Amino acid sequence: MNSTADGLYDLRGLKCPLPVLKTRRRLKSMESGAELLIETTDPLAGIDIPHFCTEEGHALIRSEKTGAGHRFLIRKG
Repeated sequence: MNSTADGLYDLRGLKCPLPVLKTRRRLKSMESGAELLIETTDPLAGIDIPHFCTEEGHALIRSEKTGAGHRFLIRKG
């Protein structure tokens, strides 16, 4: 599993479409209203993750650029 001790779902190093697919799978196992913090290095994730949230009915609470990619906070819809 790609989790770290601080609750971050680490998707760094994965290329499109894996960050979205793994995020979808993780969210399916979570309760509605739960939050998931993910980090990715895929440049396309800056487009793909917000689009995925809109399409699937999840709230994108925070999106920030990091030194190596992006970090997103998603609330399950």
